Amino acid sequence: MPILEVKNLKVRLADQIVLENTDFVLGKGDTLAVIGPNGSGKTTLLRAILGALSYEGEIILAPETRIGYVPQKIDLERDLPITVQEFLLLKSMQGESSAYSPRQALELVNLSADFLKKRIGELSAGEFQRALIAWAVIDRPNLLLFDEPTASVDVAGQETVYELLHRLHDKYDLTLILISHDLTVVYRYANKVLCLNRAQVCFGAPSEVLTPQELEKLYGGGHKFYHHTHEKT
Repeated sequence: MPILEVKNLKVRLADQIVLENTDFVLGKGDTLAVIGPNGSGKTTLLRAILGALSYEGEIILAPETRIGYVPQKIDLERDLPITVQEFLLLKSMQGESSAYSPRQALELVNLSADFLKKRIGELSAGEFQRALIAWAVIDRPNLLLFDEPTASVDVAGQETVYELLHRLHDKYDLTLILISHDLTVVYRYANKVLCLNRAQVCFGAPSEVLTPQELEKLYGGGHKFYHHTHEKT
């Protein structure tokens, strides 16, 4: 049984269609990369899956699906006098029963228990991103949504974050949806790709659907793309 099925999805914002004609199915353990130019509806798709937007069509989640979400930007002042432990405990204050303790959640993202006492503002960009992933996985979700998970992280930190997500995916058989602008990430970590430009342009295995013709259709002319294949490790 699919964990997620999207049928003929259409989203309107302020009477303008921002996403339409979108259909895809994900099974347990799939990693889907969502690509497309800015303003193409990628974040809109995630928000629709989360139930944060009204939409037409169908979004069908398998029974007992638990969703974790890491947004591209989080409305949290980094200079707030709040520790990492207090930040993670906010999930429990929302009335949700956390499957992991804050200490266990940090262990999942390769941060030591010493970070529990650190203030959010003391963390580097990469450490803060891992704290956000800990927030997302503390309830032990089986579907994880990431909106450009390395947007604020330097190049060295990006590799760390993606390897972490890959390890969590393999260890816990998670289904991942990643928004990314990096085709290398798509080929290396995803077994499926969804191309959006306010509507679905392509969907399938990256090696099969990311042809020069489809990429030109997605991003327009004047761009040169090079097809590199990567083996997942």
